[in-house]
Amino acid sequence: MANFAEELWRSIFTPGTSPQLVIATHISFSLLACCLGWLIYCTKNVHFVALLVIAVLLWATVTWFIAELQYAKLKDNEELASEAGAKVDAPATNDKVSDNKKPQGTSTATKTTNKTTRSRKV
Repeated sequence: MANFAEELWRSIFTPGTSPQLVIATHISFSLLACCLGWLIYCTKNVHFVALLVIAVLLWATVTWFIAELQYAKLKDNEELASEAGAKVDAPATNDKVSDNKKPQGTSTATKTTNKTTRSRKV
């Protein structure tokens, strides 16, 4: 049990999920559901029913998110890039700029901007 607590403490400060963190998450949600179930039994209050529904939906969402993180870890970079429609090894260059080289100097857009700036200063 002490080893589990130490590993859980270390996993808090490392990115990603660890088995200890997933187990602690499920234990926390199950204890919350038990506590809310006991409160529903004792008080018969509808507010605790609503809280239980919210807690169960949150638990399901967190479980789904952990599963998606595990699924993404199993893929390598090439598979992830192919899904995104990008090439992994292709450098990011802008071919339009290199093909249409303009002479050195100011462009018409810069001249227009300068005229506008000067007229605002007056």
